[in-house]
Amino acid sequence: MTSSDAAAGTGSKTMFTWRSPDGGRLEQVRLKTSGGRLRANGRIIAAATDDVEAYSVSYELVTNDIGVTRRFSVRVRRGDGDGQLEVSRDLDGKWMVQTPDTIVHSEFGGAETLDVLDSPFFTTLAVNRFKLLGGGTAADVPVVRLTFPTSTIEPVTADYTVDGDRLTVVTGGVTHELTLDDDGLVVEYPGYATRI
Repeated sequence: MTSSDAAAGTGSKTMFTWRSPDGGRLEQVRLKTSGGRLRANGRIIAAATDDVEAYSVSYELVTNDIGVTRRFSVRVRRGDGDGQLEVSRDLDGKWMVQTPDTIVHSEFGGAETLDVLDSPFFTTLAVNRFKLLGGGTAADVPVVRLTFPTSTIEPVTADYTVDGDRLTVVTGGVTHELTLDDDGLVVEYPGYATRI
């Protein structure tokens, strides 16, 4: 996300794929960066488990030049049908969440970024937003969290610490230790995903 090409303003396009340890979930994202801006087009495909039905999610994420989420468009496919979700944030910090049936407006506690539960890509958006690559901490960060396949949205607070190639994320008393590459993207998310 913060490659030398992107930092120079020339932009870069890259594709990344992650697989869960059991092979039952894949995430692939194509990133286009330019300065601090990010556009991501991705897909999550998940097989059924004892707790969650099979689903797929196609998404597009756009941030502004300082890494603040501007728009997140999602299409969810499940056995019982498809759903759409549009999430956007205006310049005044107000979020709008739109489904085919409802529109919700909220400040989500001042959140500027979002997270998709168990996603290796979305877990590192705060690294870019708060310029943590190379080392640093961002504490009590308000985040808009989405959970699929239910499309549940909730505000959460997270702490992010980068030390070398290690990212520690603490949310709701749960700690995750991830390994990052030189561009701040996940290489290993123990128990959840490995980049392939």
